[in-house]
Amino acid sequence: MTFSPTARVTLGLGFTQIVGWGTTYLMPSVLGRHLQDDLGISSELVFAGITVMFAVNAVCSPRVGKIIDRIGARSLMAAGSAIYALALVGVSMSQGALSYLACWGVMGVASTLALSNPSSIAIVQVAGPRSRQAIAMLTIIGGLASTVFWPLTGLLEAAVGWRFTLLLYAAIHLGACLPIHLLILPRRPPVHPPAANTSTVSGAVAPGDLGRVYLLLSISLAFGAFVFTGVQLQMIEMLRGLGHSPAQALLLASMIGPAQVGVRAVELVFGHRYSIMRSAVFGSLMLPVGLGVALMAGDLFAGALFVVVTYGMSNGLKAVQRATLPLALFGRAQFGAYMGRLALPQGIVSAVSPPIMAAVLSKFGTAPALWLTLCVAMVSLVAMILLALRSKAVR
Repeated sequence: MTFSPTARVTLGLGFTQIVGWGTTYLMPSVLGRHLQDDLGISSELVFAGITVMFAVNAVCSPRVGKIIDRIGARSLMAAGSAIYALALVGVSMSQGALSYLACWGVMGVASTLALSNPSSIAIVQVAGPRSRQAIAMLTIIGGLASTVFWPLTGLLEAAVGWRFTLLLYAAIHLGACLPIHLLILPRRPPVHPPAANTSTVSGAVAPGDLGRVYLLLSISLAFGAFVFTGVQLQMIEMLRGLGHSPAQALLLASMIGPAQVGVRAVELVFGHRYSIMRSAVFGSLMLPVGLGVALMAGDLFAGALFVVVTYGMSNGLKAVQRATLPLALFGRAQFGAYMGRLALPQGIVSAVSPPIMAAVLSKFGTAPALWLTLCVAMVSLVAMILLALRSKAVR
């Protein structure tokens, strides 16, 4: 069986994204208790590693996006895999808070080179006019990270301990992800012939409107990232705070994944039938609707199910739109530069959101936390509506 270059890159990057998310962002959810006990650090410090990773990623992303525009993603993503391996070995050997957090800083450099943004830019460079479908497919595959790595990490920790588990994960980055990046990605960004709709090359926004459009898109994505990052890590606790039992809260939270994958599948199959802006407004609307229902439904199971499904749908669409919207608005020519610039505010917000949400939940409870996220989600929605009004030509 032969695969097209786009299919080969999508499948290969899908694998490396599953490994990238599963061995970093999702890892403390399973190993957190063991890290806390063995390193003698608090739970807050365990999860502060994620904050450090996002912060370093935010600072480095603008420069990396410009470099990928110029030379392609192949060498940088391969280097990212090697740095991931180095960082995971470092975490496995850490003895306290300082060395632990320092290794997460190194992981931030690796994620800038080999995680979401570089993979999206690489897909766009290879797929050309079919970028929207390829990005949707990549997010579907990447959405399996928790399904694969949460149980895998639990099994490995029970069998060999958390330190050796991280050494195994380092070996996967070095022995699988690094060669995949070198084998599937082109040495230089390919040149695609102009399509009938040349706006995907040069962008659909008039030059005089670029600044305002960028600002609105940045506000919408950053404020959405606050909700998605903060709520994702606290969803089970918030559901329990609404009156659901631990078992019910876990069951409800597990529905987020299917909702994300389901809406991404719809986007993959039917996305060509409606505009990206219409999909973006719908996804932004689902978030405050779901949070509002959470405040009214309390411990009603059906209401909570609606909440997690709408949250999952909104999160699933935003994961696709974080790449497809900049592509449609600004074009392929400087796609990496715009993705890097947009990653800076999103990364900063993603870094501060988890501790803010944890503090609000612990000091004030679930209802104030929901009100906070609802207000933030409304800002994201308003910015997206204003963006849609300014970008009516975007398909």
